[in-house]
Amino acid sequence: MRIYNTLTRRVEEIVPLEPGKIKMYSCGPTVYRYIHIGNLRTFTMADWLRRTLEYLGYQVFHVKNITDVGHMRHELLDRGEDKIQAQARREGKTSAEIARFYTEAFHRDEARLNILPAHVFPRASEHIPEMIQIIEELLRKGFAYEVRGYIYFDIQRFPDYGKLSRNLLEYMRIGIHEGSDADRRHPEDFPLWKPAEPGRDMAWDSPWGRGFPGWHIECSAMSMKYLGPRFDIHTGGVDNIFPHHEDEIAQSEAYSGQPFVNYWVHAQHLLADGQKMAKSVSNDYTCAEIEARGFDPLALRYLYTTALYRSRLNFTFRALEAAQIALERLRERAYDLWLRADQESALRPLEDQEQPWRLAFRRELENDLHIPRAMAVLSAMLRAPGLDATMKLRLLLDFDRVLGFDLKSYLLSEQPRQRRMPQHSQRFLPAELATVVRERQALRQQQDYERADALRLHLLRRGWKVSDLPEGTLVRPRRLGEEFPVLSRWQDAPDATQQPARYAFSLNLLARNNRPDLERCLNSICRHSSGRRLEVVVIENGSTDETLPYLRELARRSALIGANGERIGLRVLFADHNLGFAAGRNATMRASQGAIVVWLDTSVEIEGDIWTPLEQTLSDPQVGVTGPFGLVSEDLREFREESGPEVDAIEGYLFAFRRALLHEVGWLDEKFRFYRLADVHYSFFFKAAGYRVVVCPEVAARLIRHPHREWYSLTEEERRTKSKKNYDVFRARWHHGQSLLVAHCNPTHRWYGHDHPYHLEGTHSHTPEELPPPGVMHSHEHQHWPDHAHCHPHLHAAQAV
Repeated sequence: MRIYNTLTRRVEEIVPLEPGKIKMYSCGPTVYRYIHIGNLRTFTMADWLRRTLEYLGYQVFHVKNITDVGHMRHELLDRGEDKIQAQARREGKTSAEIARFYTEAFHRDEARLNILPAHVFPRASEHIPEMIQIIEELLRKGFAYEVRGYIYFDIQRFPDYGKLSRNLLEYMRIGIHEGSDADRRHPEDFPLWKPAEPGRDMAWDSPWGRGFPGWHIECSAMSMKYLGPRFDIHTGGVDNIFPHHEDEIAQSEAYSGQPFVNYWVHAQHLLADGQKMAKSVSNDYTCAEIEARGFDPLALRYLYTTALYRSRLNFTFRALEAAQIALERLRERAYDLWLRADQESALRPLEDQEQPWRLAFRRELENDLHIPRAMAVLSAMLRAPGLDATMKLRLLLDFDRVLGFDLKSYLLSEQPRQRRMPQHSQRFLPAELATVVRERQALRQQQDYERADALRLHLLRRGWKVSDLPEGTLVRPRRLGEEFPVLSRWQDAPDATQQPARYAFSLNLLARNNRPDLERCLNSICRHSSGRRLEVVVIENGSTDETLPYLRELARRSALIGANGERIGLRVLFADHNLGFAAGRNATMRASQGAIVVWLDTSVEIEGDIWTPLEQTLSDPQVGVTGPFGLVSEDLREFREESGPEVDAIEGYLFAFRRALLHEVGWLDEKFRFYRLADVHYSFFFKAAGYRVVVCPEVAARLIRHPHREWYSLTEEERRTKSKKNYDVFRARWHHGQSLLVAHCNPTHRWYGHDHPYHLEGTHSHTPEELPPPGVMHSHEHQHWPDHAHCHPHLHAAQAV
């Protein structure tokens, strides 16, 4: 068995410290919330490694820790609490109760993916004495020092520090996130023990006072207790390499005086939209959310097989759907073999170590745990003409000892038989559709195939596909991608920007786990459509609750009905993952066909005719954007609501502009995955293009602002973190935008249109010879303010002014 060793940066043969036995440690979860599917990829990698080693005949002893002790983190340092304690306070539970709840959830998630349980799951809270013992020895040896109750590891006393991560001392600044910079000898020193702040419930007595351990010491203590001071393999995610695993090596080897781990194996990130999964960007899907969207958790396991463990893998629901289809086909293939095989023989272990297909499969496993190539061997074996059904099934079940799809349990269950039973397949049908299926069966028996096919199409339009078997009609729900186009990026949305307006207004809505708000908002649009030509464009942005089926049912209608019976255009866009706020807005704007585009937050409920005042306000060609709620600022830092009419930005509750201006202002920056300040950011593009931003007060009286579901679902810390990230994006673009503010603006320095005398460089315009023919656009950098320039295609009058 050869594996890539992060320590040496080479693929190396695994030579166990004790012949025939492997001691293996995996960094487990910090149990303050549900783990996400990126974490599960790392745990699945460790599971494949363990299964492979056991498949090759090794006796593996596997330890996986549970971090149920909170550690003060940089983002919570100002409040003096850690994530476990913060979560306990939010949920009204003790820290121990929170840790216990999420530990059980972790075990359930691992079981859903058929990850073998570790032989020992040590809890950090039960190993404080072992941590204190190591810290005392490090102090005795001079590798650590005490300052006001903090115990720090002095990394300059450990010359090999950085050998795992290849980091140089001058780049090691992560350590300053823990403790006080003034306390330590060197900014890079990391804490082994910290004093407990008042009110902290997770604290223990120690020789240095009541306190709690640092993040890294717990893994050293637990791994060495169960595996000894030196063991074979340590696994984790690449984000553990530095500082966690680097610090583990330093403190463990300083303590024991010998090498700590022989092989460090790290799984790469599971990405979404090219970004690491994280709560702060709302792309951290959990196993439960995957199941709520209709996926088998083992489809995740299949998805993970499509890339080498140390390569990045991008997650989308479309990719997961493809994995689920492939998994179902594999199960169906296994069941077909089962029906034709000698079942008793097929279930017996395969003893022939020299069987060619087994050797080919083993070679790929031994070659750096190359699961994708091992899967290719499996596929080739199933297609091979020279094997009978019994041997193919024996090989398939043999390979599954490593792959972990639990095919044996599947074959012995009722599932494969039920999948082929018409009556069983129909049990989820709504009653009216079950009647349609029976009617269609009767028509087929009467050989009235034309009317039977019409009913098939009716079922198809309602989201169900049918297959006719001798035993009856098999009914299965259509997958999202079979029924509707699915977007992987906002640019996949239909492009209506060059098409003439078909509606007066396009109302743009974002949907993600917000069905009650969405339904209320849509109902209010229908109640107060006032006979206007309206279109609703809504994007389903990766929901994992009842929002998705609700929108699928709406999309099948393709229209809403107004209070007077008029049809309201409806276009539902489906994203295959959470694209984020800005990308979702861009998709709906791109698909809009109304003369006026209105961003409408689903927390808003319309209570009257908002269309007339919006239309009147935007009839002024110098007004770029309007809405009921405005914001102003004096310093680009603090914004407050203002009734206007002239304001610096329109709040995103309702944000209206002419669709024709899209080519001038461009698209919203995709970095705004969260909604805060995206409205301010986009308003400034209208201002920079020479347009006014004005409040429409009549609209405010004709709508209700309900509590914003997304905002109130966040903790104070999450609100701060997300808002700060968005402010940084805004500030990077508009830090020079003081002159655009109402408080500082000189109206004579706002030059509307493209035929003013300051069009070029703020000093002159085109000569007649430089102008394109009438009605023809050209593009170049030009100005609407002395200190702001932009570039886009634009028209000029027939002659220069």
